[in-house]
Formats: sequence, structure tokens, C-alpha cells
Amino acid sequence: MATWLVKSEPDAFSWSQQVEHGVEPWTGVRNHQAKRNLQAMRLGDLALFYHSGTGREVVGVVEVVREAYPDPTATDGDWVCVDMRAVGPLPVPVALSAIRAMPELRDMALLRQPRLSVMPVDRPHWDRICALGGWRR
Repeated sequence: MATWLVKSEPDAFSWSQQVEHGVEPWTGVRNHQAKRNLQAMRLGDLALFYHSGTGREVVGVVEVVREAYPDPTATDGDWVCVDMRAVGPLPVPVALSAIRAMPELRDMALLRQPRLSVMPVDRPHWDRICALGGWRR
């Protein structure tokens, strides 16, 4: 199982909306590297749900329940989306400032490529963020 991080601005699509909707397509990705990351996702992969813009914190965990398919919101190009299901909130949201402050997370894609909306998360980074947030599956 691979682990990921997906970003959404809470005023566009928030964690509470993800929970309310249950399963939701992760649409609107218009970056080729992020698209390749969506295409690499497999059923059962987990992703950290990160509020970008306002908040800047990891707030929950989602699971891939449908692999990449054509994004219905795309008007041009061959963009893709995946379907995500809310697994659970982090009991304690993990702020970007906390992630930046941890030397063991300094090479995390979130810090190296801050504008990328879908990115892989190495297992040690995943475990550390989940521990900080008090999340266990």
C-alpha cells in the first residue's frame, strides 16, 4: 500500500464536506506531476487530507476507492481523478509549522514542492505525521 497527501482549500472542498459526502471524486487536478501521482494510486492506498490556503494543516485520512478515470470536470486535456472515501479525522490536526519544525520531515514533498496538490508520502513521514496527529487505523 502506498501513502499520499492530497491538498484542498477548505473554502473549495473541506474535510467536513469529504466526510459528509462519504465517497467523492478528487477532481480539478491540472498539474502533470500531480496527474501522474493520481494515476499511480491504487485501491486501498491511503492519503493525508491537507487543508491548504486557510489552515495549512493535515486534518484527516482518506482512502482510494476507485482508481484513475477521466476527470468529468475537465473541458480539455486528458486529466484524471480518483474516488476517495473519508477514513477518519486526525484527533489533533498537524500544522504545516509543526511539519517544518521537524528535522526528520525536512525532505518531505510537502516542503520541497509546496505547490503540488497530490504527492507521495514516504512511510516514515506518514508514520510521524499520524503519530503527531494521534491517528491510528
